[in-house]
Amino acid sequence: MRRERAIDIGIALAVFALTLATLSSGGVSGDDDARDLDGLGVALAAVASLPLVARRRSPLAVFVVTAIASAAINLVGYPAGPPVGPTVALFFVGLYGDGPRQSGRLTAGVIGLFFLVHVVAASYGRGESPVVPMLFGALVWGGAWVLGDRVRLRRDRVSELEQRARRAERDAQRERELAAAEERTRIARDLHDSAGHAINVILVQAGAARLLAEKDPAQSREALATIESLARETLTEIDGLVRALREDEDRPQAPIGLAAVDGLVQRHRDAGLVVDLEVSGDRRPLPPATDQAAYRILQESLTNALRHGSGSAGVALVYGDDRIEIMVDNPAPPDGSPAEGHGLVGMRERASLLGGTVSHESANGRFRVHAVLPCRSEQ
Repeated sequence: MRRERAIDIGIALAVFALTLATLSSGGVSGDDDARDLDGLGVALAAVASLPLVARRRSPLAVFVVTAIASAAINLVGYPAGPPVGPTVALFFVGLYGDGPRQSGRLTAGVIGLFFLVHVVAASYGRGESPVVPMLFGALVWGGAWVLGDRVRLRRDRVSELEQRARRAERDAQRERELAAAEERTRIARDLHDSAGHAINVILVQAGAARLLAEKDPAQSREALATIESLARETLTEIDGLVRALREDEDRPQAPIGLAAVDGLVQRHRDAGLVVDLEVSGDRRPLPPATDQAAYRILQESLTNALRHGSGSAGVALVYGDDRIEIMVDNPAPPDGSPAEGHGLVGMRERASLLGGTVSHESANGRFRVHAVLPCRSEQ
């Protein structure tokens, strides 16, 4: 505020000094018959310039005051010179804007009125109608107003562009944060699926190892080896997921998809689940999101079959032209289908994010999961 006030005072004093210099030198035409500068002239010069201190608060009122004083200078016979104060005031009227349309029309009317007042005063003071100075004054006043308006528009455009840039940066930052949150949710879901699958298989194998420890040591050792292998594989996968969660890009994790379906099936077979896998259609690479979702849905379905089924499961993967179908069928437990927990809800969420569906039913002693995921071949 102090800096702005100093600038305003400096402009007003500069215009005052220029006006005094013009009046004391006989005007632009060096009129020797003009009235000499005296106290009244200094006072009128002050009124025609010093109100510019208030140019920021009320530019139109400053113009009116300076224009009246400038017209009075011409009216009482002081040397004719350019109305510096009103011209500078007009520049700031254009610079600070006119507000709404009605206010803009009022401003134009006020400027036109005081231009005529100024011309009439100059004509009366000199005893003639100064056509050329009148036209020149109209050009100068109009040019000052237009110049101020152009500067204002340019400043407004720059300000708007800066605001757009800031909004765009905020929107981009918000999008990045949302994408990061979605990615963390996906990673958390994958972490839950991997850990849940591994724990269920380890639970079954640990129980088998305990029961067979005395009766069949070789089979018990095989179950323990399966536990060790699965635990090592799961730890590697969890480590990759946690690294991604920590945004460590130097060591990217390997994607999980249907290319690893044979290993998934074998782990469940090692856990005691008899799995019959049938693949039909053109087996091909899938888009990463679809590939991972299909793997997780199959993994969750086999885990449910291992936990709640009766020792066997049939798996069918059908590769279509624009979709892949996953069907898992296993004997239902005696008390009916398993309760709909996080596993089935998570499968539906994964499918819905890709525009697919997951349905399940329990009928005729069988529990079935049927998933359809849209996809296109990776070229």
